[in-house]
Amino acid sequence: MLLKKRIPMRYVLGKIKVELGLVVAYTILFEVFHHYFINISVDIPIAIPTMVGTIISLLLAFKSNQAYDRWWEARIIWGSIVNESRTLIRQVLTFYKDPDFSVEANDFKENFTKRQIAWCYSLGQALRNKDAIKPIKNLINEEELSFVKNHQNVPNAILLLHARDLRNARKDKRFNTYQQVEIDNTLTRLCDAMGKCERIKNTIFPTTYSMYIRMTLCLFIILLPFGLIDLLSWFAIPLITIIAGTFFLIEKMAIHLQDPFENRPTDTPVTAISQAIEKNLMQMLNEFQVEFDIIKEFDLKPEPAKLTGNEYFVL
Repeated sequence: MLLKKRIPMRYVLGKIKVELGLVVAYTILFEVFHHYFINISVDIPIAIPTMVGTIISLLLAFKSNQAYDRWWEARIIWGSIVNESRTLIRQVLTFYKDPDFSVEANDFKENFTKRQIAWCYSLGQALRNKDAIKPIKNLINEEELSFVKNHQNVPNAILLLHARDLRNARKDKRFNTYQQVEIDNTLTRLCDAMGKCERIKNTIFPTTYSMYIRMTLCLFIILLPFGLIDLLSWFAIPLITIIAGTFFLIEKMAIHLQDPFENRPTDTPVTAISQAIEKNLMQMLNEFQVEFDIIKEFDLKPEPAKLTGNEYFVL
């Protein structure tokens, strides 16, 4: 995603350089033939290109709105992934019962946290049709890595590993039934977010709609010189180029926004979001590991809470 406040003009014009070149060539040839070779007597009222331009504006406005809705929905989904990832790790770190502060419990929390980070990275890469295994090799162990390699959907396989560890921890009475249900609900919401992203990725914008817009836009550019031939003469060339460039830029913007997971500068910044998630989750994990190290070093045990008689207990 473009993070700079000022986008280079070369980048903007580079997206429509072919279209602009064709428009300039057409208008120059039109004026040359009109002034030197053929006296074109066809005079189209300027109202006709104006009507066609109005139709194009309405079509582009609808397409731009729909494209932005898809892009914004993708950003909302990834915002929920940030929140649910924090919630998941907070639940695992705080719900896990470990009165003896064992190394096994510390490893469980660390593996679970790194696996969730791996899920975020793998989901972002999978949505962009890139290798989902490469960014997670240092986050999960060899056994889990070989397990996810056997699945076509790597993020879904990682959620399955989450559920497996949750089940085993429940059997070892590290979580009670209510805590297991709460964590499983969080995993379900993460799975829902993954499915929503895949729906956006796999549902293409109707190609016929884009084709109709392009055909109408070409008709508008072809007719425009006939309406300006007696008004501007050679000055019609830069004017037509600017008008056509504006329409092409709006169309190109809509095309880029309608597919927010195509690894373009205008995409949803899934990698940057995953890096922010990694930073947050590792900071949460480090807080618990510092407490674990202090207790192990000084052989401390947490003191039981003293009740004053004013506490309320919820059964």
